[in-house]
Amino acid sequence: MDVKAYAAPAPGAPLVPTTIARRDLGPDDILIEIKYAGICHSDIHQGREEWGQGMIFPMVPGHEIAGVVTEIGSNVTKFKVGDHAGVGCFVDSCRECVNCKAGYDHYCLGHSVSTYNGVEKDMTTPTYGGYSTHIVMDENYALHIPESLDLAKAAPLLCAGVTTYSPLSHWNVGPGKKVAVVGLGGLGHMGLKIAKAMGAEVTLISHSPNKEEDAKRLGADHFLLSTDKDAWRAARYSFDFILNTVSVNINVDRYMGLLGLHGVMCMVGVPTEPLSVQTGSIVSSQKSLVGSGIGSIRETQEMLNFCAEHDLGSEIEIINIQDVNEAWDRVVASDVKFRFVIDIASLNK
Repeated sequence: MDVKAYAAPAPGAPLVPTTIARRDLGPDDILIEIKYAGICHSDIHQGREEWGQGMIFPMVPGHEIAGVVTEIGSNVTKFKVGDHAGVGCFVDSCRECVNCKAGYDHYCLGHSVSTYNGVEKDMTTPTYGGYSTHIVMDENYALHIPESLDLAKAAPLLCAGVTTYSPLSHWNVGPGKKVAVVGLGGLGHMGLKIAKAMGAEVTLISHSPNKEEDAKRLGADHFLLSTDKDAWRAARYSFDFILNTVSVNINVDRYMGLLGLHGVMCMVGVPTEPLSVQTGSIVSSQKSLVGSGIGSIRETQEMLNFCAEHDLGSEIEIINIQDVNEAWDRVVASDVKFRFVIDIASLNK
């Protein structure tokens, strides 16, 4: 089927209206009418080819997708017409490698099929993302969005939610743990909400003093201004876990100094330039510097259920798709609280 979409025709070019072809519905597929699509900073990095060459154009971005199932294939058992469904950062994997079989399909060692800027398993057909009216996909890589979650606020959970939930869950954040979240953007505000809902004592770290009010409103127990030398000194050795959500270079050694014995700092933001670290800041007190990328289909469903149970959603600003280029510029300028979400109905205007 042909569907309306917005695409970047070339690296760095403004997004423009277009029409794309979705594959015919197969026996294991579901057709999702997309209602909302979140804008992730990685959409911009890829659309502007900031992560290196080799991107696929024209590119229809969007991997934070929330919608409604309107048709199902003959073998589908996990979804029915009318269900709320979500799509995250990938829509298939090899299913055969050791990571896929262990339930870590997001770390597929074979061919992981990205929601956009990728190719299907035939290694030829390009994939297109959520800045469009419909998507066809295998039911095994779609997510159930609980009915209690607002679809617009749920859309960013498909990336920002699981990207923060996965490491917080993996490293057993919970009651009795002192957690710091670095940055209060699209990722950071969800990391804060989720860590607090898990029962941790949460500190938000930012270089902007004007973030304190929002941090406290969203549940932070404490606020640490990174430029306050006295407060920073007092916070040394006090955290069990630091979730670094920013996509800019930081002084890793300085942040490692905030960790106590066996402390862990996890990187989920992806700076475009390499980071440096002194070995001494890691071997001291047997600390760990680790990374985490998105989450598995299993973890993503766990996260959605967790957010529904705790009434968590992303803080959003809804826009029409005609304003997407301005929104991209505002994301780069950090001029959004905290996630833009596109109302896909505007594609029909």
